[in-house]
Amino acid sequence: MDNYEKLREILHKNPIGAPPSRAFDEILRILFTPEEAEVAVGMTFVPQSVEQIAKFSGVSRDKVESVCESMATKGIVFSRQKKGQMGYSLLPTMPGLFEFPFMAGGGTPVHDRLAKLWTAYHEEALSHEFGGSKTPVMRVIPIEQTINAHSEVLHFELVSKMLEKAETFGLAHCACRVSVGACNKPRETCLMFDSTARFLIHRKLAREITKEEAIEVLRLSEEAALVHTCTNSQDRLAVICNCCPCCCMVLRGWTRLKNPNAFAKSRWHASVDAELCAGCGTCRDERCPVSAIELIDETARVENERCIGCGLCVSACPEQAISMLPRKDPVFPSATIQEMGVRVLTEKGRLEDYLSLNKR
Repeated sequence: MDNYEKLREILHKNPIGAPPSRAFDEILRILFTPEEAEVAVGMTFVPQSVEQIAKFSGVSRDKVESVCESMATKGIVFSRQKKGQMGYSLLPTMPGLFEFPFMAGGGTPVHDRLAKLWTAYHEEALSHEFGGSKTPVMRVIPIEQTINAHSEVLHFELVSKMLEKAETFGLAHCACRVSVGACNKPRETCLMFDSTARFLIHRKLAREITKEEAIEVLRLSEEAALVHTCTNSQDRLAVICNCCPCCCMVLRGWTRLKNPNAFAKSRWHASVDAELCAGCGTCRDERCPVSAIELIDETARVENERCIGCGLCVSACPEQAISMLPRKDPVFPSATIQEMGVRVLTEKGRLEDYLSLNKR
């Protein structure tokens, strides 16, 4: 077994793993040089010092340090500085290895080759891995103005409340639209926060912005009919993706590959007031990303089970005929990102492997 297969097996211990595929083997060989793969197999998903990585990889300390810096700059491993010491860790396949190398914008022949390979890998194996647990990894955040009049709105459903918890804000290109390129929607729309933002900003894969600028990105994304999605937890934001159904790897898991666990719907669904509806079709033709709306007798009708609760139809209805209603039997997000990860690993039968790897 060579270092690339060893690395794939290690990556597969993560909540979002790396199932075997010829496409992914080629991806790893493009992303990691042989020297980098040799060091990466000595790493875990918890940031470790250069000395620790040297011990487990069998590579000299000086070489580990230079190789880890090279990988972090490329966006294929994570780095952080704590108490004056740099630590490095592996990234999951998504979000991580797929997204980060594209976040500066792509456009090279290598990026073009990677784009084709990631699309093939997603359809062959990764989509099933991403949605392979009862607990989804990502969730839809409804447009705030469509739900904030309801008394039962919860804090994790209001993006403004979640943004208040963040200290650092970053903005990067959407890896999905850069790599797939199936539409002309805005590309610089991927938001990240705190440790993820600091890493990507430091490595020049994202740029630092203010909270007010992040809110403006969300507003412009809503205008462009992009769906807000984030990690499926209540505690804090790591990223907010603004997704289109034609390019987004998360939404395409639902729209193209029919995977019901590709992401979690919001706790809301759209409802049409037939008396107010003019039958213009804006909601169906220009806004709904999952074809959950049809026109019957010149009146819009929402298929509640298909509706993902994004609110895009509500915010654009010229007659204000659509509103959001809470679902009767909602499934709530995990309290923390860590709890979500434990649930996903348990459901996939990989919790012990993950813990064993990260104890060393």
